Parts: sequence; C-alpha cells; structure tokens
Amino acid sequence: MSENRETSMYGLVAEFHDEHDLVEAARQVKAAGYDKVRAYSSYPIHGLADILGHSAKPLRWLIFAAIIVGASGGFLLQYTTAMYGYQLNVGGRPINSWPAFIPVSFEVAILLAAVTAVFGMLLWNGLPLPYHPIFNTPGFELASGERFYLCIEVTDERFNLQRTKTFLQNLGPTVVNEVPS
Repeated sequence: MSENRETSMYGLVAEFHDEHDLVEAARQVKAAGYDKVRAYSSYPIHGLADILGHSAKPLRWLIFAAIIVGASGGFLLQYTTAMYGYQLNVGGRPINSWPAFIPVSFEVAILLAAVTAVFGMLLWNGLPLPYHPIFNTPGFELASGERFYLCIEVTDERFNLQRTKTFLQNLGPTVVNEVPS
C-alpha cells in the first residue's frame, strides 16, 4: 500500500514562514543525504542554490564556448571573404587587415553568447513547463509572496514516506503536505 501511494506522489513539501528557517532546513536535508530537493521562494535567497547543489557553472562554460566560437567564426568569415572572395585594395591597406575584423567578430561573439544563454537557461530550467505537480500543493500560491517551500521528491533514493515526513516535521515547518503527481 505504501509503495503504491508513493508512486502516485511527486514528493513531500514543507512550508516555512521565514527564509532563514528554509535555509537551515535545506542544510539539514542535504546533511541527511537527500539529493532530489527543490526550494521555492518568490526571490533569490543567498546561498540556497549552493546548499542544494544547483549551480549554473555548466551554463557559464557553455556561454564562454559560444563567445569563443562566435568570435572565431566571425573573424574567419571576414578573413576568408577578404582573402579569397573579394580581394579589394582599399586605400593601400593589406588585404588581411585584421583590425577591421574586430568589431564584427565582437558582435558575432556577443550575439551567439546571448542566444546560447537564453536557450541554455530555458533548457537548464526545464522550460517551458506549463504544468508542474508542485502546483497541486495546498496554499502553494503563497510561494510567490510570503511563504517558502522545500520539497523532497519521491525519486530520491533515501525517500521513505513515513521516515521522510517525520524528518521534515522535525525541521519546524508550518505544515508538511504530500504532493500528488
């Protein structure tokens, strides 16, 4: 019965009144070994992403790679065009005058980095997501204003309905709710 009940759930969510309580609860949850943990707040809370192990570092490296590829691509496009496609001698300058290629290379690098950042952020955050099971939590609409939520997902290896629920209740939340999937 418990196994069947767990498969129809998304997880357990604890509601907190204060961001400091949420951060402390997140520390304790991670210290207890839970990995699939999400926090919900109406504004960013300093240090919470680090505690939960959510980082934007891969996206940073992806954007850096896009800058390198964009700058190199813009430069090579101009260089090959000037050297092989349209060899024009303008004002006695050399055909491969690289200082003239810098503004366009810079713009292509910025354009490619911006596009990579937008689409990388959307994919990294799992967007667009018109529906999420967490919205079924009673009172979750307060997450956009005055409440803070911490959710442990059923897919976590350490998740056990009774043990996890008792653990969350001992963290001092206002309420602990089961989230149906």
